[in-house]
Amino acid sequence: MTTTIQNNNSYRRLFATFFKIGAFTFGGGWAMISIIEREIVDKYHWIEKDDFLDLLAIAQSLPGILAVNIATAIGDKLRGGRGSVIAALGTILPSFLIILAIAIFLTPDMIKNNHIISSIFMGIRPAVVALIIAPVITSAKAAKIGWKTVWIPFVVALMISIDLGFVSNPIVYIVLGGLGGFLFWWLPSRRLKKK
Repeated sequence: MTTTIQNNNSYRRLFATFFKIGAFTFGGGWAMISIIEREIVDKYHWIEKDDFLDLLAIAQSLPGILAVNIATAIGDKLRGGRGSVIAALGTILPSFLIILAIAIFLTPDMIKNNHIISSIFMGIRPAVVALIIAPVITSAKAAKIGWKTVWIPFVVALMISIDLGFVSNPIVYIVLGGLGGFLFWWLPSRRLKKK
C-alpha cells in the first residue's frame, strides 16, 4: 500500500531526500538504487518494495539517466507532476554544483597530479562496485529469480558484452524479456480457457 507525504513540507522533504541521495552517492544510477530504496522504502515507507521494483524496471526501460528516471517516477507516484520535477531537481542539482565547483577550481592536471585526490578516488572505486552489486542482489531476490531462471541474466549479460552488432543492443533484450513475460502469462491462461 502506497503512502503519500502528508505534511505541508512534503515537497521540501522530497527535494531534501533526493538532494541528499544525489550528493552522497558516487558511481551513477546503479550505485544510487540501494540508497534510494533504503530512504524511500525502508526509512520513510513512502512506497512498498514491490512498487519500487516496478518503478525501477520502468526507469531502466526508459532512455536517459537511471537516477533521474527513478527519482522522476517516485516523485510522480508520491506527489504527481510537481513531485517528479522536484525529485529530479533534487537528484541533479548536487552533481551539477559539484561539477561546476570542480570546473571552476580544479584543472585536470591538478586532479591527476594530486596524490590525495588520486588516493580518494582509488578508495571510492571498490565502494562503488559494492553499491552496484547490492541492488542487483536485492532486485534478483525481489524478481524471484530461481534455479530455473537464473541463467537468463547471465546469458543476457554475456550477449551484451560480446560485440555482435544488434545482438549486443540492450533494447533487444528488453523487448524479448517483455514478450517472454507476456507469453509466460498468456499461454497458461489460454489453456485454462480452453478447458
